[in-house]
Amino acid sequence: MSGTKKETGFSFTIDGIEVTAYAGQTIMEAADDAGVYIPRLCDHEGLRHQGSCRVCTVKAGGRSVSACTQPAAPGQAVENETPHLNKMRRDLVEMLFHEGNHLCPICEASGNCELQAMAYRLDMTEATKFPYLEPCRALDASHPDIALDTNRCISCGRCIRASQDVDGKGVFGYVGRGIHRRVAVNGENLADTDAAVTDNAISAEVCPVGCIIRKRVGFVTPIGEREFDKGLIGHDIEEKRK
Repeated sequence: MSGTKKETGFSFTIDGIEVTAYAGQTIMEAADDAGVYIPRLCDHEGLRHQGSCRVCTVKAGGRSVSACTQPAAPGQAVENETPHLNKMRRDLVEMLFHEGNHLCPICEASGNCELQAMAYRLDMTEATKFPYLEPCRALDASHPDIALDTNRCISCGRCIRASQDVDGKGVFGYVGRGIHRRVAVNGENLADTDAAVTDNAISAEVCPVGCIIRKRVGFVTPIGEREFDKGLIGHDIEEKRK
């Protein structure tokens, strides 16, 4: 941490654990630095915060807030790992599964999928109470290097922000409203855009599921050796506290 950050540092607690933060940091950023994992799906390092998935909801001063957008404050008492919050997160993740078509056993992203890994972390092992919507969504394989399977999209917006803010292209964007909102491209199809396989928005780290597919690299990492085959999602952050 730089000297400036040290000078402006202050402390607050997450589940009774004292955490040091600095002016301008969000609760999640300070928690990550301290090795305290707060679940998230729409937030990603290097992208502006959006606060849309609500999986990172915590209680700060008794009020529900999104940890990825809420600034940390001196003396703040934050609740993160509670039965109530984890049930709410599990409900949100269950709804994401039911709103799309997520066939984990045949998905190329299995083992590297943050949605799947979050379900394991939140102990989503029993039959869910929500109806499956089973939407009919198109597969766009028009691009020579990239395919889009929007059946798996969870509208996290990470590809949108990466394309706009990092790549400077704006290939992706939302269309529709409410339950009909979806991610679309700025052309008739993906081949009609200036998307490139080298774009940050197309990188394996940006899409948390198997929606953005880079052709000819499927299953390059064998099952059993993938990121979340080796540990629960968030284990890399929690290892900072060991």
